[in-house]
Amino acid sequence: MKHVLAIALVVAASVAADSVNGELMATAAESCAGLASLKLPSTTIVLAQRVAAGGFTPPSPYAAGPRGALTLVTPGELPEFCRVAGIARPSNDSVIKFEVWMPAANWNGKFLGIGNGGFAGSINYAGMSAGLARQYATASTDTGHQGNGTDPSFALGHPEKLIDFSYRAVHEMTVHAKSIIAAYYARAPRFSYWNGCSLGGRQGLAEAQRFPADFNGMVVGAPANWLTHFQAGRLWSHLAIERNPDALVSPSKLAVLHTAVLAACDARDGVRDGILEDPTRCDFDPKTIECTGEDRPDCLTRPQVELVRQFYDSLINPRTKKLIYPGYARGGEPVWGDAAKTGHMVTRSRFGDPGGVFKYLLFQDPSWDYRTFDFDAELARADQLDGGLTSNMDPNLRPFFARRGKLLQYHGWSDPSPSPLNSVNYYKSVVNLLGGAATVHDSYRLFMVPGMYHCEDGDGPNTFDSIRAIEQWVEARQAPDRIIASHRSDAKGDRTRPLCPYPQVASYKGTGSTDEAANFACRMP
Repeated sequence: MKHVLAIALVVAASVAADSVNGELMATAAESCAGLASLKLPSTTIVLAQRVAAGGFTPPSPYAAGPRGALTLVTPGELPEFCRVAGIARPSNDSVIKFEVWMPAANWNGKFLGIGNGGFAGSINYAGMSAGLARQYATASTDTGHQGNGTDPSFALGHPEKLIDFSYRAVHEMTVHAKSIIAAYYARAPRFSYWNGCSLGGRQGLAEAQRFPADFNGMVVGAPANWLTHFQAGRLWSHLAIERNPDALVSPSKLAVLHTAVLAACDARDGVRDGILEDPTRCDFDPKTIECTGEDRPDCLTRPQVELVRQFYDSLINPRTKKLIYPGYARGGEPVWGDAAKTGHMVTRSRFGDPGGVFKYLLFQDPSWDYRTFDFDAELARADQLDGGLTSNMDPNLRPFFARRGKLLQYHGWSDPSPSPLNSVNYYKSVVNLLGGAATVHDSYRLFMVPGMYHCEDGDGPNTFDSIRAIEQWVEARQAPDRIIASHRSDAKGDRTRPLCPYPQVASYKGTGSTDEAANFACRMP
């Protein structure tokens, strides 16, 4: 299909002012290839080409990065599309690479921004592929640096790159993507959506807080939005093991611990199904499986009991007694020792140097020793240096909501990366600031997912169509009162369950199969 560009292109009049509304620029481009001559502020189009239907091989050497970077999935069968790659340079040290993919036919008239994982460093081609398959025009960015998602050293000596990573790259990508889409189709997107988990969740909240006009609806998963404190929690867990290696808990003993947790709490939600619907109702104490004599495979030693307790408990400032970072929910123990998925709880830090965020992003001191970290004074210093760049905890979402923006947030209760309680706490902070749950219920809903790990997988129903839910909310004003999720085993669905807007939980009606969502209702606990 040939697209004739006979429309003036809306571009940002001033990127420095971060304005989505721009002035009209005429363009002579008449096809996908013609977009190579498109003029955008402080931006160069480096590629504009049609891609035939079928597979797509990501060009980035980091496209197959570590699990959790959200770039692992190899794109499958895709429709024909126009691929545009650009480089934005809003500062003298910015090199923000981004891509925009647009269906050659049957565009749904919408834009979908895709988030990153880890410390980014690559374009999320897998996420773009999923969006394109749904006929979205979609975009992603490397956030201004190249890497495999595990190394924050890109920010050392580069304050502008830190700003790009923190929020500017996603906003630049969004503004330019909308301009490119308008040029290609001769009309702007009717609706704009965001979809991201982990870092992508933090990016989404940063967008809602800083640029409320960028998106109509946002899907925000497991956000690492209190990054300085999240990393303090990671550092604390690393130091706890480093200082007492005898407390290390093996994967086999984590299985023993998990079995004991389920034995104590699984039935409290009325159904024995191997997951905890609401882990906050579980008060299991690991001391109940402490070895009475010598160490054995079926019990925990005293040091292991104390370490597990510390993972469950919140990290508290030793002087002020205020919360530094919430602990982890009971029920997620099996993934604590799975280095392929998390690897930071009872084995090792997945993100290399456990103090890397402080060393490179904030303190800008490659000789800084994480073993000297003061969880009072130095954390306060880190927060001051960050200044809200990477920690996006501002509860004032009123400007986003005033534009009828909708925010659908989810978090797995068994997540061992950003604590699930951090999502609960942030949601409560928004509710408290804006006047109560009833005030925000039509704009912001949080869905806690029982048994779900970090962004995916887990023992509970963890597969659900969040994009469909946010579309219905924004376009049809049908708020998600429940979202049907499924659990898959051996490529087959073996259980469905409704996800309920917090603080409601899925409650068994008392009859019918406990593997069918129809037999559950969303109720207050």
